[in-house]
Amino acid sequence: MIRDRLAERFASVRDAGRSALVTFVTAGDPDPDTAQAILDGLPAAGADIIELGMPFSDPMADGPAIQVANLRALGNGITLKKTLAMVEKFRAGDDDTPIVLMGYYNPIHHYGVQAFIDRAIEIGVDGLIIVDLPPEEDVEMAHPCLTAGLHWIRLTTPTSDDARLDVVLKNSSGFVYYVSITGITGTRSAEQTSVADAVARIRRHTDLPVAVGFGIKTADQVREVASVADGVVVGSAIVSQVEAGVDAGQSGGDIAARVHEFVRTLAGGLSQEAQ
Repeated sequence: MIRDRLAERFASVRDAGRSALVTFVTAGDPDPDTAQAILDGLPAAGADIIELGMPFSDPMADGPAIQVANLRALGNGITLKKTLAMVEKFRAGDDDTPIVLMGYYNPIHHYGVQAFIDRAIEIGVDGLIIVDLPPEEDVEMAHPCLTAGLHWIRLTTPTSDDARLDVVLKNSSGFVYYVSITGITGTRSAEQTSVADAVARIRRHTDLPVAVGFGIKTADQVREVASVADGVVVGSAIVSQVEAGVDAGQSGGDIAARVHEFVRTLAGGLSQEAQ
């Protein structure tokens, strides 16, 4: 039986009286060695769950920061095979922190859907977020993933009405990722009141944990969202720390340290929320 690290982690943070910090980084960014160091150090910095972006040449749902990160990674030779190898190396030192792969269908299609699912399970991937596969195409990946025991995590948005939520959540597992704004990642933030209302509405449709992301950049915003959600997702703000390190000419070790320190400040918002 496949271990359910996501269920374990959400249960443990709930027992601790707080929400989960979900951090997003891009595989291979800014280079393979630095990216591995960033990934390996995230749990100690305060990440409860890690979303690892699978670089793609046309990341249509992502904002400028993650688009540039994708290009940096691809320019440094990252592939889907190498992304999976990063997870395998991470798992050699950490068998507890959930890892969710996030990206687009095209690279997986070329890799081979079943081969990808089998490899993901073998190396300890816990779930997938494939942003360009809607529920109408569940036969492509959602069904094979769920059959194999790999969580299929959905995005919901402010424009998802009750009827659409029922469709979106039908084959969802692991947790629900609520995109708190319309548009691309990292561009603006939602108001807490609207987030609270949306989370409450989603919870009327599912018992799955609800994590909220898009536009969250500070410990204060983490604390606000954590007060109403089961998880807080931070992506573009973390990826921007990588870019800032690259622009400043920092070494790989310094960039990793910079990212980890930023994640520690974000995790501080959860500590305040729990007090």
